[in-house]
Amino acid sequence: MNFQQLRIIRETARRNFNLTEVGNVLFTSQSGVSRHIRDLEDELGVQLFVRRGKRLLGLTEPGRELLPIVERLLHDASNIKQLADHFARKDEGRLAIATTHTQARYRIADLVSRFVGLFPKVRLEIFESNPRAIAEQLIAGEADIGIATESLSEQPELVTFPFYRWRHAIIVPHGHALLSIPEPTLADVAAHPIITYNEAFAGRRSVNETFREAGIVPNVILSAVDSDVIKRYVELGLGVGIVSPIAFDAQRDANLQALGGAPLFPENTTVIAVRRGHFLRSFGYRFIELCSPELDARRVRDEILNNAS
Repeated sequence: MNFQQLRIIRETARRNFNLTEVGNVLFTSQSGVSRHIRDLEDELGVQLFVRRGKRLLGLTEPGRELLPIVERLLHDASNIKQLADHFARKDEGRLAIATTHTQARYRIADLVSRFVGLFPKVRLEIFESNPRAIAEQLIAGEADIGIATESLSEQPELVTFPFYRWRHAIIVPHGHALLSIPEPTLADVAAHPIITYNEAFAGRRSVNETFREAGIVPNVILSAVDSDVIKRYVELGLGVGIVSPIAFDAQRDANLQALGGAPLFPENTTVIAVRRGHFLRSFGYRFIELCSPELDARRVRDEILNNAS
C-alpha cells in the first residue's frame, strides 16, 4: 500500500469514478490508475469498486468503509508536511482562503492587505465560491480557512468561530416610493419586485424565513451571487435590493439609498471555519487574529486540534 494508491482511491470517488479525469489530476495514465486500484484490491483481498466491464460504477461496502480512512490518512500526511514547513520556513508558504465574492470584495480586502504587509513571503490564494463548495474545499484539504454566512456551521467536520454579526440592508434608487414611508414594513417592501442573493448565499435562508413567518410571498424577480450585480439591477430600477450591509456604501454607491427605520430581518453571523485536526501554520492563525481580536491564536488552535474527529 502506498500514498499514490490512496490518492487514486480518493480522487476516483471525487471524480465520479471517471478514471481519465483521475489520471489527469494525478498526472498518470488511465491504465496506471486501473493497475494501482487492482494492486490495492489484491493486497487487501477485497473489491473496492462496483464494476460493469472496465467501467467503475461506485464503491462497494468495503470501499465505502475505506474512503474516510483514506481521507484521514492523506490529511494527516498533509499535516506532517505542514509541520515540517512550519519549523523550517516559519514565514513562508501558502495560505488558501475560500470565501464568497461579497466577503472577498468588501469584508476581508483590508485584512488581506494587512496580512500581506506582515507576511510578504506567504503565497495567499483566495477562492471565491458558494458556501457549500467552500465547506467541501475545507473538508478536502484544498483550503485552509473558510469564511461564509451559510452552511459552514452545519458541517461536523469543521470547527467554526464567529467573525461578525449583521442584518440585511434594503437598497433602492433615489426617488423610490419606499423612501417616502418613515417606517416601511415587510409588506411595504414585498409590494415591489425583489432582487437579492442566490439561495446559497449571504443569509438568503433567513430572508426567506422572515417573509414566510410574516405570511408574505415576495416576488423575487432576480437572484445573484454577486452584490455588485444586485446593486446594478437595482440602479436600473428593476426592483428593491436586499443585500449584506458591507456591500453598500453611500459615497461609492451614489445612485442608491438604504432604507431607514427598524430592522426588518434577523441577525446573521458570518463565521470563520477550519477543518477539525487541520495543522494550520502560524501565519494562518495570525490571519484569523486579524479578523477578530477575540479569536486568540492559542484558543483557536486548541479548538481545532483538541476536537479533531
